Amino acid sequence: MPPINQITGLTITAAMKIHSALGPGLLEHVYEACLQYELTKQGLLVERQVPWPVTYDGVSIDLGYRVDLFVEKQVIVELKCVDKIHPVHQAQILSYLRLSGKSVDLLINFHEAHLRDGIRRFVNGREWIKAA
Repeated sequence: MPPINQITGLTITAAMKIHSALGPGLLEHVYEACLQYELTKQGLLVERQVPWPVTYDGVSIDLGYRVDLFVEKQVIVELKCVDKIHPVHQAQILSYLRLSGKSVDLLINFHEAHLRDGIRRFVNGREWIKAA
């Protein structure tokens, strides 16, 4: 299993490749499918639209939450195609990290003219650095 930094690096590189080829403006599921393809092509295990239940009072409850991509069972990747990342998007990331017990999430907004402006990396629930 590759280290987390390598996984996030490969994911960001693949996202930039896709964005360069397709540009902004397509629907989220297009970028999601292409990113899954690119990462799988590189030999990474990538799960798409992974159901994420809520555990409450020791009971797992499926409420329809789905993670866009889950890479190597370590990194959650949430994709957006929006004009601007809003606090609600960051709250979604923090919830997924808390529910999953994982420590790293990438939030990628493909709607940006320059993808580097739309990539955010969260480590242990905090935005760590602009990832590009």
